[in-house]
Amino acid sequence: MANADIGLIGLAVMGQNLVLNMADHGYRVAVFNRTTRRVDEFLEGPARGHPITGCHSLEELVQSLSRPRKVMLMVKAGAVVDEFIEALVPLLEPGDVIIDGGNSHYPDSTRRTRELREQGLHFVGTGISGGEEGARHGPSIMPGGDPEAWPLVRGIFQAIAAEVDGEPCCRWMGPDGAGHFVKMVHNGIEYGDMQLISEAYALMDRALGMDHDAMAGVFAHWNQGVLDSYLIDITADILAAREEDGTALVSRILDTAGQKGTGKWTGISALELGVPLTLIGEAVFARALSALKDERVHAAGLLGTPRQTTSAPPASEELSDHLNALHDALYASKIISYAQGFMLMREAARAHGWELNYGDVALIWRGGCIIRSTFLNDIKAAYDKDPQLANLVLDDFFARALKQAEAGWRRAVTLAVERAIPTPAFASALAYFDGYRSERLPANLLQAQRDYFGAHMYERVDRPRGTFFHTDWTGRGGSVASSTYEV
Repeated sequence: MANADIGLIGLAVMGQNLVLNMADHGYRVAVFNRTTRRVDEFLEGPARGHPITGCHSLEELVQSLSRPRKVMLMVKAGAVVDEFIEALVPLLEPGDVIIDGGNSHYPDSTRRTRELREQGLHFVGTGISGGEEGARHGPSIMPGGDPEAWPLVRGIFQAIAAEVDGEPCCRWMGPDGAGHFVKMVHNGIEYGDMQLISEAYALMDRALGMDHDAMAGVFAHWNQGVLDSYLIDITADILAAREEDGTALVSRILDTAGQKGTGKWTGISALELGVPLTLIGEAVFARALSALKDERVHAAGLLGTPRQTTSAPPASEELSDHLNALHDALYASKIISYAQGFMLMREAARAHGWELNYGDVALIWRGGCIIRSTFLNDIKAAYDKDPQLANLVLDDFFARALKQAEAGWRRAVTLAVERAIPTPAFASALAYFDGYRSERLPANLLQAQRDYFGAHMYERVDRPRGTFFHTDWTGRGGSVASSTYEV
């Protein structure tokens, strides 16, 4: 009988938890997995007693759905998504909807939206954040694609999403690949947040000589203020976790970080759009550097290990000053990271003709997702006040916060440099802050160099903007000029 509200393909943990979440909210769900044994195991286990129908073929799945049919893919991004779409298209009818809920690259979602529209079908590419727990109890959902599909999926998506202050953490992001682009930026910011927290941990550990219980206490305390967030909260829990012999578990975890590609995509998009996404870029590169474990061990033996803390930790008053500086560095750098992320979304919207609502983006990130924090309320307020805000650092609230944090921020970066502790995210955020508010940068010399070796021309401060000049620097180059800013 065709009575299921939605079909879902892909019964890994995220898929299973989303199905159970939908069922909890009264939706009838049909499920399919390429390894059909997993369908039976799911029905006999977690899905027992829920309004969930198991299917052993795509044909059976489609036949079980009420019209217009909605089929959600929770499979590995890339070719597998296209394979399932190709198999589904002959089974569906005009007006049906295919939803990709994986971490797909946004250009793929743009392509799929257009290809399926030509066949009379609707496509939704949606970012879903929150991990396994979020999928089960309420994720942040970032849908985009064919706008005609939004009324068809809105009820389900907003029902299963997290809620903050009665607002579902799910809003329509925009056409084509907008949903997956916003999710990509979310993940890039997540990389930045995690790197900043790790740098604060490194300074506490190696520069201040704090034990893990003390560090856990600091992060728990920070979680009561402006840094209140999911990642700060779990960091306190992680630092407090112990092995059976009492050793801090985190100290026995190998220092090589993995990544799945969304951070890299964020950096590539920033380069393509000309956005100075420096902090997130450094966070991605820090993971890449961590993966060179054997080389780092060899280099430590050859070049010497960076200096550790002195044998005696700082006195309590000095320690308190250092921790206040670290707090300010973490908060200020976090502001810069989000400012850069929203700059990237702004430039992408201009390039692709999207009308992103940045207040809505902040709203749906407040709950369910990995970067959820009270800090996002301040971002929502900034964009409510000025929807066309060019940069978060220009908002009065964030401008004041950065000025108040600046002295401590500089002290924290100085401490890191003095103790040879790498803090690329803290330092790059500070460099961006200084660069963004500089009326004059040394790019005048850079442009002169480009004109010298490539005749790329330059503008002058004493002439109208848009008027270009070339100098024959050697007396042998002649007057022929090349391009202006393309090389």
